[in-house]
Amino acid sequence: MDFRQDTDKRNQAAYAAMVKQASPNSPILLNCLKAFLVGGIICCIGQFIGQLARGPLEMDAKLAGSFTSVVMVFIGATLTGVGIYDRIGTWAGAGSAVPITGFANSMVSPAIEFNREGLILGTGAKIFTIAGPVITCGVTASLVAGIIELIRMRLGG
Repeated sequence: MDFRQDTDKRNQAAYAAMVKQASPNSPILLNCLKAFLVGGIICCIGQFIGQLARGPLEMDAKLAGSFTSVVMVFIGATLTGVGIYDRIGTWAGAGSAVPITGFANSMVSPAIEFNREGLILGTGAKIFTIAGPVITCGVTASLVAGIIELIRMRLGG
């Protein structure tokens, strides 16, 4: 019998027992219900904003969809900035990460975290490295395109 192989198996078994003891039991069903509830509430808020845009604000479907996305990103970013979205995420888990507000949270969080390092080397640099250049550039390009379109519409073009 190989002594080294027997020792490795005992070490693996001891480590597995230690991990099992140290790991808390997760209430899977309760966590799923929380995620479903919060994700559903976020989506219902988005649906309400979309219906508001289509109804009283009299927007067409395309504009209402864009308006809803912008408002939801604004809400997610604002709630992250004041520290509420992190508490929602801690309680709801993936239910707060999946909708569009979760993307806003992932963009704003690094900017807040590295703000103390300065606007350029802290916020400016980290928002691109952590949040991802695709999301940041997409939002920036959308903003620029929206401003150009607004100017074009105001000038009667």
